[in-house]
Amino acid sequence: MDEKESPSNLDKDSEDAIQSMFSGCEEVVGVEHVTSVLSGAPSHSGDDQLVAYIGLEPSGKAHLGWVILSDTIRNLLDSGVNVIVLLADWHAWVNDKFDRDMDKISLAGDYMKEVFRTLLGNPPEGEGPGQIRFIRASEVMDSGKYWERVLRCSKNMSLSRVRRTFSIMGRAEDSSDHDLSAFYYPALQAADIFELKVDIAFGGMDQRKAHMYMREVADRNGWTKATCIHTPMLSGLKGSGGRMDSYDHKMSKSDPNNAILMHDDLDSLRKKMKKAFLEVGNSSSAVFEMVEYIILPRLGKVKVSPDPKYGEPSEFSDLESFSNAVSDGTVHPLDAKMAVAEGLSEVLAPVSEHFSSRTELMSAINSITGSQ
Repeated sequence: MDEKESPSNLDKDSEDAIQSMFSGCEEVVGVEHVTSVLSGAPSHSGDDQLVAYIGLEPSGKAHLGWVILSDTIRNLLDSGVNVIVLLADWHAWVNDKFDRDMDKISLAGDYMKEVFRTLLGNPPEGEGPGQIRFIRASEVMDSGKYWERVLRCSKNMSLSRVRRTFSIMGRAEDSSDHDLSAFYYPALQAADIFELKVDIAFGGMDQRKAHMYMREVADRNGWTKATCIHTPMLSGLKGSGGRMDSYDHKMSKSDPNNAILMHDDLDSLRKKMKKAFLEVGNSSSAVFEMVEYIILPRLGKVKVSPDPKYGEPSEFSDLESFSNAVSDGTVHPLDAKMAVAEGLSEVLAPVSEHFSSRTELMSAINSITGSQ
């Protein structure tokens, strides 16, 4: 987050808190709500406790993008924010995940909790500052007030306005005229934020349209308008595949060969990275994104170990020098990709270790996703 986005009327501690909690975000929209709470105004829930939320469909195995989300969660927790991870089970049902089998969706939700607990080092759970909560959407939906909110979030929204948000589901705008439930999806997502009394709504940049929809609803109804923060999106291994604003180039577990999954072993990582798009002189590549957002923040460096016949080992502690070395021929593209594979293996080792003792859960997840 740029310093200019933090209002100058805050004291130094509050400015530092905002920079810390939003560090690494690609965009912050409506920071004034958080700054008002830090200045003494009530939070959405009426006290001084900031609450952040991310809604995720339980839809299969985790991919590398969850590491970036966990970084944001960690920054928020360390800043004393209470974080809700909404296991959006009915949203997954609307989006036809697991052929709308709620038992499978529920199992995927259990798995999702374990992944985030592992990535975050098992933070304390509860409603207090620096604690995390895992809530299923089906629990939130038990409230009659929730469905009133859904209707209010739908009122005076045209079908064309709703269609423009369909990218939040990974759908094209013209994909769901046969499916009325899809038109309620953005209203459900907005209602979640209001029902949970959220101060900070976050997700990848692909969730921006949903958050702007929510802020429009808040304006119409005079409701608290949450600050929205958006994290960078990792590109698929194959490279950009369409209009950038549609995010159809993003890494997604729906195409395992185009994504790094959290459970990929070193052999799998090497095989996938060999096929990853990396063009000499072109800085647009998932290879460089993984160095910038995953490897350098955790390992501090990327280590290149070519065959001794072709060169000496080298290390890079910043993306620019690594990228330049590939461009000028100092590092061969294949050696660069193998270096990234090795780095990813080290980063993902704790997840593999954790799930090695959760054989029953992993067996069940493998069964419903059709993978090993």
